Amino acid sequence: MRPSTPAVHSTGCRPARLVEEAPQARKGHHVKAVLPVLVLVLSAGLVRPAAAQVLAPPPPNPFLGGVPSGSATATPMALSIGDAIDRALAHNLGVLTAQDDAEHARGERWRTLSELLPNVNGHVTETRQKVNLAAFGFPLPAGVPAVVGPFDVFDARVGVSQSVFDLGAINDARAQAHDVLAARYSVKSARDLVVLVAANLYLRTLAESARADSADAQLKTAQALFEQAGDLKKGGLVAGIDVVRAQVQLSTEQQRATAARNEFEKSKLQLARVIGLPIGQAFTLSDQLPYAPVPEMTLDEALDRAYKARPDYLAALERLKAAEASRAAVVGSLLPSVHLNADYGALGLTVGSSVGTYAVTGAVNVPIFQGGKTQGRLIQADADIKTRRAEADDLKAGIYYDVRTAFLDLQANGEQLQVATQAKDLAASQLAQARDRFAAGVADNIEVVQAQEAVALASEQYIAGLYSYNVSKAALARALGVAEESARTYLGGSR
Repeated sequence: MRPSTPAVHSTGCRPARLVEEAPQARKGHHVKAVLPVLVLVLSAGLVRPAAAQVLAPPPPNPFLGGVPSGSATATPMALSIGDAIDRALAHNLGVLTAQDDAEHARGERWRTLSELLPNVNGHVTETRQKVNLAAFGFPLPAGVPAVVGPFDVFDARVGVSQSVFDLGAINDARAQAHDVLAARYSVKSARDLVVLVAANLYLRTLAESARADSADAQLKTAQALFEQAGDLKKGGLVAGIDVVRAQVQLSTEQQRATAARNEFEKSKLQLARVIGLPIGQAFTLSDQLPYAPVPEMTLDEALDRAYKARPDYLAALERLKAAEASRAAVVGSLLPSVHLNADYGALGLTVGSSVGTYAVTGAVNVPIFQGGKTQGRLIQADADIKTRRAEADDLKAGIYYDVRTAFLDLQANGEQLQVATQAKDLAASQLAQARDRFAAGVADNIEVVQAQEAVALASEQYIAGLYSYNVSKAALARALGVAEESARTYLGGSR
């Protein structure tokens, strides 16, 4: 069945565009997927006016790399789109880096909490010493030696320090808790992006495979037409120029088939890199270019869902809360803080003669003047809050534009796919009719060659249309913040 228009009620909107649509004026011009992360990487370089200056290479993008896992096997691995997504989530460098950042945030939170939790330390010392009492100002009667000793001192002690009330430390801990939540949301955002990257590369590889198969089919057709032209010339039904024309077309199709196969193999290499396949592991794609309808939803429903689920937006809100807590910590550092220190141990000249001793100290620290240090921290904290709030507002606006872009892309690509399907069927019918007329001697093979080109162009448009439509659905899932949960539903394919 031919795919129908996507069941999405559009008031206009589209996901971040991943497909750079090429002009359809000629066959062989492949539609390339341009990942948002790749666009950022490629646009990171600054153009310098001096031609002699060498541009530094852009930094590697972690989402386009992966950590290989396992050993390559001699048997090719069958890889579905679900398998590719699962492997990418487990081995993509971008996800692994985000997880490490989240662990770093957890460690920083524990370090901050240590200012509020009890700190217990123990020590055992044994000292042998002489003491000059006169040096310490002891008035000694005549005849009493100023130097005493040597003697031993044994001390085994456990000390505890505890913050009773420190508003600055309390708010620092709150800020770190928000940072941990933001890091967790960032991991979720990284996973959604990796799902989009893996799905896009799998779909691109499927498209390149379809192009290679189409080129092979065109090559076989060109070979058959060349042989047919030769037979007709021997029978005196066509001129020699028709044979030459068929031979040139055969050479052209052979070159196209080679180029298409090369692009397919390169796409497989890039997919293997991103999902962390063992180096040198051969694999095959077990899915075909899928078609699955998009669940019905209105723009308002999609926006409401995105505002509640987009992990990058939720992370931005947590970073804003962390900045506000950090400012409260600066204000809290201006208030008095209460701390308690205590120790208990055994003290004596020897272990056997030692007796229990203890000390309990309560301290109230009152900041009076710190030379403008706190005022400087307040200025920095206010600037940080403004930055975090601006980032959150920008992301919220970005969600609106992403979702609207998704709806626009789905509508446009769905219509493009319908037209491409009809054009593909029409081109195949025209080629069959042209071959029949040429075989009957009614026309030369110029019409056949033109029909072949039309079939090639229609096949390219169909492949590009189906690829663009599927990528748009994956980008919609990313725009809604549900890429990991819903990518397989949106894309179809085997589970």
